[in-house]
Amino acid sequence: QVHLVESGGDSVQAGGSLRISCAASGYTHSTGSMVWFRQAPGKEREGVAVIYIGFGGTDYADSVKGRFTISRDNAKNTLYLRMDSLMPEDTAMYYCAAAPWVAIPWNNQREYKDWGQGTQVTVSS
Repeated sequence: QVHLVESGGDSVQAGGSLRISCAASGYTHSTGSMVWFRQAPGKEREGVAVIYIGFGGTDYADSVKGRFTISRDNAKNTLYLRMDSLMPEDTAMYYCAAAPWVAIPWNNQREYKDWGQGTQVTVSS
């Protein structure tokens, strides 16, 4: 059973940086997808970034391209999201999720069966 635990959320000023983490226990697949979603109050959950396990390909939402970087430490079985040039509109609860297959499209929530509890990121202007 996969257990995902996010951490690292914080309150930061606009223009600042933050790295959030997702510790994944029980995820033993050599292929698959790990993803970050976010949900702001009153808005739908949206895909932020994906990394494909095995070949390491990544993809990003247009709104974060060039500012956010997704990565994974295989030895620690931990997923990261480095966020630079943060803007108030990045304020949201950030969730990690995992699937044992290549999720297509990667930003479809129904592709993922394992989810973390979320970590809050707040960006003030």
